[in-house]
Amino acid sequence: MSSAMIELILQATLDTLYMVAISGFISTLVGLPLGVMLYVTRPRQILAKPLLNQVLSIITNIGRSIPFIILMVAIIPFTRMLVGTSIGINAASVPLTIAAIPFVARLVEAALNEISPGLVEAAQAMGATPWQIIAKVLIPEARGGIMTGLTITVVTLVSYSAMAGAVGGGGLGDLGIRYGYNRFNPTIMMITVVILVVMVQGFQSLGDYLVRKSDRK
Repeated sequence: MSSAMIELILQATLDTLYMVAISGFISTLVGLPLGVMLYVTRPRQILAKPLLNQVLSIITNIGRSIPFIILMVAIIPFTRMLVGTSIGINAASVPLTIAAIPFVARLVEAALNEISPGLVEAAQAMGATPWQIIAKVLIPEARGGIMTGLTITVVTLVSYSAMAGAVGGGGLGDLGIRYGYNRFNPTIMMITVVILVVMVQGFQSLGDYLVRKSDRK
């Protein structure tokens, strides 16, 4: 294998990591509070607002129901307006982030569902405000479940980023399609698959480690 091809593989790997890092970070910043709001605004919860909860739930469900490849194409005008182009790793990061936000929100909501209602009731009995309960009870108690959800999200983003290569998103998916599939080079295709598998295993192992540390605290 030529040095130029090795350089291409290295660059594609870095591009994939960049897309996953950017979309994972932003989707966590938005999806985490959205998931908390989905939980606490339910009827009979500490910030019960049924109408707001229904609106947030509908928006989240719509975001989760659109297949990623269709989402990428559908928001091309928005992507172009935001980053100035519809191809490349920066452009691919936009639909990746939008797809991940509702995913994170539902996983955070699911993690909060595992918390015993008795903990919240005890905090209320001691005079804690709803926001104190969120910060001091809900999020700390659900920390392990939230970390698990974020790990699942990052792993999913790796596969989504590879799919983005089908429409010029860059990264390992683009490399595999252009040099592996289109040029009938099974070696490049296999290398791409192996790197993606190693990447997923690495993220999963890191996530499992952080969950174990979180559960011991």
